[in-house]
Amino acid sequence: MAYSKGDLVAAMAAGAGITKKAAADALEAMLGAVTGELKKGGSVTLTGFGTFKVSDRAARTGVNPQTGAKIQIPARTVPSFKAGKGLKDAVK
Repeated sequence: MAYSKGDLVAAMAAGAGITKKAAADALEAMLGAVTGELKKGGSVTLTGFGTFKVSDRAARTGVNPQTGAKIQIPARTVPSFKAGKGLKDAVK
């Protein structure tokens, strides 16, 4: 089952014994902090869970699957996540 944002807020509220409004505010603050740090080019490490960071992708040549024509894909910066040991062990 995939969690939606609402499901996550409900689980946080139940687990922490707080209201859904407080859980939603906490989740938004956390997501805002992670997004803000990534925008600055930094990283966020949650020990035992994982690390959010930005990665640079080099420009490359791709192929349009419909026409077979070669296209140039520009370089870009993308967000990435690397799972930590605790998360990896939990999902084994």
